[in-house]
Amino acid sequence: MSEADFNLHPQLAQDTHCVTDLPLCRVLLMNESRYPWFILVPRRAAIREIHELELADRQQLWQESDQLSRALMALFQPHKLNLAALGNMVPQLHLHHIARFQTDAAWPAPVWGKFAPQAYTTEVAARHVCTMQAALQA
Repeated sequence: MSEADFNLHPQLAQDTHCVTDLPLCRVLLMNESRYPWFILVPRRAAIREIHELELADRQQLWQESDQLSRALMALFQPHKLNLAALGNMVPQLHLHHIARFQTDAAWPAPVWGKFAPQAYTTEVAARHVCTMQAALQA
């Protein structure tokens, strides 16, 4: 299936702010203000796992993950960058990129299920979206 058949899973649409589209992936900002948390979603329909992508798309996913990872490291200078493709709650393939700090609320535990999400204000979300858009275009 092609990009024309792609629809963002409703849970991802509800929980995130759209940042931009890269050649393969939609970049999303998770609406959780405790952590700089971005998600890559390959714009391919009916894909649950990385290995289900065509070879060229798998290579592009890793290139875009590298691009997003470098931007997160430069912008936020975290202690650690967590990457995960769990998909237990949302079956659509998506790759989390979470900047972690020794001072963050969940450190050193995983961020999932630790707290109820703390949403961004509209202004702060817009600022993070614009900052990441600029970083990914550089």
